[in-house]
Amino acid sequence: MLRIITDTGSDVTYLGAPALGMESVELGVQFEDFSYDYRNDTDFSVFYEALAKAKNLPTTSQVTPGQYLDLFEDAKAKGDEVLVVTISSEISGTYQSAIMAQEMSGYEGISVVDSHLASVGQRMLAEYAVRLREAGKGRLEIAEALEQVKSQVVFGVLMDSLKYLKKGGRVSPAMGILGELLHVKPTVTMREGKIVTLGKARGTESAKQVLWNQFEADGYDESWPVYFGYTYNKEMGEAFMQETKEKFGLTECILCSVGGVIGTHGGPNNVAIGYKKK
Repeated sequence: MLRIITDTGSDVTYLGAPALGMESVELGVQFEDFSYDYRNDTDFSVFYEALAKAKNLPTTSQVTPGQYLDLFEDAKAKGDEVLVVTISSEISGTYQSAIMAQEMSGYEGISVVDSHLASVGQRMLAEYAVRLREAGKGRLEIAEALEQVKSQVVFGVLMDSLKYLKKGGRVSPAMGILGELLHVKPTVTMREGKIVTLGKARGTESAKQVLWNQFEADGYDESWPVYFGYTYNKEMGEAFMQETKEKFGLTECILCSVGGVIGTHGGPNNVAIGYKKK
């Protein structure tokens, strides 16, 4: 059997992973007064309620080598192979932890793929691995396919507010205040494994157009679903998905909740789109 393992940087939780045909290991998330537990928060509502009350942003720690080693040794004992899809090595040490655990296990039946993605994009790559496994592909063939396709996976996020970017020191207090007054809505994406700004627009409709323009310019591979994400506000995510479906004539779409990798810096009321470009 081939076991596919991702981490919660993909927003696939420990409880939600089995339904997707995979397993998920947790990044640590520490608020000032408690450690956040992904396991019991499948829609991340507890996270966002804590974030709204927190004076300071939570900190995130990488998955430890020990977490992976436990899984690898279990797989080795059972004769299972393992394919790991990690959050981007540019924003977390989780990939290095998986490589270290692979070496410690002494087991050759493990492949580790640095997704160079996070959140919706990372989830897309992990789900693609599951589809390839279901199609009868083996571990090495799937790992090679993921390496070839990961640069074609795009996801963009519309952030509702500069509040949390200001709180985290990613924009100056003056810029944060001005941005709030002018209703500036940043849009971000990932390039070469890093989160980068796609644009800044005044108002939600203009910011959505930034994402749509990028989607139209890239084109999308119709053999893949188009993914949509939301932070806390599911109705907003559903509305953005429906509007985009009608605008571009989309058929196969998936809506998913977005957790702390993006949400920590964007807060609630963000929406996202993910797709494989042509």
